[in-house]
Amino acid sequence: MVENGETNTPAHVAMIMDGNGRWAEKQGKARKFGHQEGMEAVRRVTIRASERGIKVLTLYAFSTENWKRPPQEVHFLMQLPIRFFDRFVPELQEKNVRVNMIGFEEKVPSSTRKAIQKAMDQTKDNDGMILNFAFNYGSRAEIVRATQSLCERALNGEINISEINEEMIEQHLMTESITPFQDVDLLIRSSGEQRLSNFLLWQNAYSEFYFSDLLWPDFDGDILDEALSCYTNRQRRYGAV
Repeated sequence: MVENGETNTPAHVAMIMDGNGRWAEKQGKARKFGHQEGMEAVRRVTIRASERGIKVLTLYAFSTENWKRPPQEVHFLMQLPIRFFDRFVPELQEKNVRVNMIGFEEKVPSSTRKAIQKAMDQTKDNDGMILNFAFNYGSRAEIVRATQSLCERALNGEINISEINEEMIEQHLMTESITPFQDVDLLIRSSGEQRLSNFLLWQNAYSEFYFSDLLWPDFDGDILDEALSCYTNRQRRYGAV
């Protein structure tokens, strides 16, 4: 957490963008229209987060469980990063925002991977806020992979099991790429649901939660400001008195 004037600004804000499909259904439209509007919400929230001095904004864009959705919807979701970066990278450049991604790339279509990598390359020299997309991400799988990597190092004699600690585990998590802001300060979830949905389980150990009944396409900078205002009125004790 960093100081920003007279208020405390969370360094790392994570958001579960929930409710795109329900938003579209309420409008009498196909679910894909909700995802399109959700993309506009990403833009609005990203710009405001950057203006508020947030260091990292992590967005849960596609989970490892989302493959269970209808094939047509999954295909559309795989195209969204291509459309998003094609439209908004110039604005991200203007705002000095750097794009990053965490997740399992292997299953993601090559065209989607290329679009994300291109955006990362285009913004790699920016030193403002990190826009961190969790794409094909699942926290349990992330922790399993980190555990396997540490076991392999121990079997190869690189480390002793007794040396494994929290810091070493964090070095093997996907969020190592956003060090020193791996820990989430504020988690925001839209649509009225109140669960983590396998999102950054380790990194959310001491985060503050903010749940909104608004569906994700209705999110904007003002809603983010409400969440930030709520955050500033909380006391984070980390287990202390």
